[in-house]
Amino acid sequence: MNEVRRRGFLAGAAAVAGAGLVTADRSAAAAATVSAATAQQVPFHGAHQAGILTPAQRATAFLSFDVTADGRRELTDLLRTVTDRARFLTTGGTPVSDGITAPPTDSGTLGPQVEADGLTVTVGAGASLFDHRYGLADRKPRRLATMSAFSDDDLDPAWCHGDLSVQFCAGGTDTVLHALRDVARHTRGGMQVRWRMDGFASPPRPSGTQRNHLGFKDGIANPDVRSARETDRLVWAGKNSGEPDWAAGGSYQVVRLIRMLVEFWDRVSINEQERIFGRAKDTGAPLDGTHESDTPQYAQDPKGDVIPLDSHIRLANPRTARTDDERILRRGYNYDRGMDTNGNLDMGLIFCCYQQDLVRQFETVQKRLAGEPLVDYITPFGGGYFYALPGVRDRNDWFGRTLLA
Repeated sequence: MNEVRRRGFLAGAAAVAGAGLVTADRSAAAAATVSAATAQQVPFHGAHQAGILTPAQRATAFLSFDVTADGRRELTDLLRTVTDRARFLTTGGTPVSDGITAPPTDSGTLGPQVEADGLTVTVGAGASLFDHRYGLADRKPRRLATMSAFSDDDLDPAWCHGDLSVQFCAGGTDTVLHALRDVARHTRGGMQVRWRMDGFASPPRPSGTQRNHLGFKDGIANPDVRSARETDRLVWAGKNSGEPDWAAGGSYQVVRLIRMLVEFWDRVSINEQERIFGRAKDTGAPLDGTHESDTPQYAQDPKGDVIPLDSHIRLANPRTARTDDERILRRGYNYDRGMDTNGNLDMGLIFCCYQQDLVRQFETVQKRLAGEPLVDYITPFGGGYFYALPGVRDRNDWFGRTLLA
């Protein structure tokens, strides 16, 4: 990488030192005026990255990048820069000024004060980052691979894979776009966007879990993220999971871009829609229950008279002792891209999930879903597998430090 390009993506690193949060007065007199940025701040530092267990925010952008940094040293500089920018943006504060004759150091789309607005920045590494370029082949997570096409997929190579994934989530679309522009500006020359999909989480209607574009509640049966026992068993890769030591505290991230053929779906009877999912459309309850949180009683319905044997919920989570450790943590968002070239509505789901083991969990579930009735109304066309890096523990830490040490 030549010096001009190098300055382009490292310029932010020197400036970050002066871009700290303007600390609020902690006295009782000032307590009432603590900014919304502080009140909505998601902690950046920790053993695990934010944005995984964090409740879904209203707005998101998923991006995959091809890394263009020249050698391991520049990759290190790149990840340090991403860390510094994410730390500032998720904390909030006043951007540093380089003087009236210099270009502004911030886009200004959030005004003179950057509010945290619940922003999270989650970074993952794709299998291609562990090729010959950076000498990391022997450090690749055990289960990390390039995502293969499943039987019902129609993958477009332009919308698949990547060296790094970065997910931005926040309370407002302007916060997400501001953060995206900031990171892109400071890393220009170090990585290039491969694909991007913006999304949103719908508010509960009328309550409970958000709905997808097919009108059904999405992600009801997630593991309990309040339970460390559950997350250690299903989400986080630990020292005893067979992964490299550096990977402890990370998680496998699956991103699937799934177009929903809503115009065809809207012509299907409500009875058939509910049998395809195995849930009531209005309440989200399993067809043998009353509330969305009710546990379906498959043992009492062995022939699938109430909840069909090929319904989505029954195939995805059979709720047996044998399949209990195959559950995944779903964290999906809706997307809307307007119309396609044929004038059809182009909307769908950014399916995202986290798990301790790609093969044991996501791939096993996906293979079980092959040929389900729902495939007539959805088309997976992109996405990828990534390893969400361990968290940044303190101000001296940075994304990928243990990987590159």
